[in-house]
Amino acid sequence: MFPLYDLNRARRPALVVKALVLANALAFLLEYALGPQEVIQAFGFIPGLFFQDPFKEGYRVLTSMFLHGGLFHILGNMWFLWIFGDNVEDRMGHGRFLLFYLLGGVAAALAQGLATPFSQVPMIGASGAVSAVLGAYYLLFPRAYIITLVWFILPFTFALPAGFYLGYWAFLQFLQGLLGVPGIAFWAHLGGFLFGVLAARAFTPRWYRY
Repeated sequence: MFPLYDLNRARRPALVVKALVLANALAFLLEYALGPQEVIQAFGFIPGLFFQDPFKEGYRVLTSMFLHGGLFHILGNMWFLWIFGDNVEDRMGHGRFLLFYLLGGVAAALAQGLATPFSQVPMIGASGAVSAVLGAYYLLFPRAYIITLVWFILPFTFALPAGFYLGYWAFLQFLQGLLGVPGIAFWAHLGGFLFGVLAARAFTPRWYRY
């Protein structure tokens, strides 16, 4: 199920979401201009190195969330951020949302690191931070409808409640993490999502809480 858009109009422009999309796009271009292998090795999050010396290697937790492994990788992450991020930013406010996004990325990286503490494989991508945004959306807008594309011989679109859609998405991350599906940091996705669910209220101004 692929989300096309949500039926949940934000009241204010999503300035931080747009800035994050631009920052990720510029980082992606720079990464490929300098050589992706070298950049990923230098700035990707490597759990084995981080847990040996967290202070020396801590910068990787932040830099890794602006690197991507290919065009479809960055397009997928930015698409989800674009669809779900505007309403979360609108509810939290620009400054709180930016801090929430970055902390969500940190929490996601640490979750993946704890699941694979000796790994020497660099972890990259904004998906952990974006997963935190999904967790916040799940908590704050469970009844908003997500227009979703489903392929069953022919393409169909369905309107699904965000609570169901994002809950199903989180369940898939958990299941694939348990099965050890290679190549994707599913525990980072789940860690970011749980951070979003648990922390969203704290980042929401008091007058918006309900």
